[in-house]
Amino acid sequence: MIKHVVMWKLKSTVNEDEKLKIKRKLEALKGVVPSLREIEVGVDFSDKAASMDLVLISVFDSVEGLEAYAKHPAHCSVVDYVVPRVEERAVVDFVV
Repeated sequence: MIKHVVMWKLKSTVNEDEKLKIKRKLEALKGVVPSLREIEVGVDFSDKAASMDLVLISVFDSVEGLEAYAKHPAHCSVVDYVVPRVEERAVVDFVV
């Protein structure tokens, strides 16, 4: 099993409503991208200096499943929406 974790620091112009819109867009990938087994998206509430604004934790059966997710048109559409709003991004992929 593969876990894919992504954290984003969004531009200061992104408001709370837009953060929730990104969260909903990501969660909507469940059931659309066949290789996506589980997805959890959180919006940070602590607003600490070291905090990121959003986190995505997703689960795949294999590296190939993660790669298929990355190329899936629905995922690419969400990426196209999110990228212009991002200041910083961090990713960790690991085997469970």
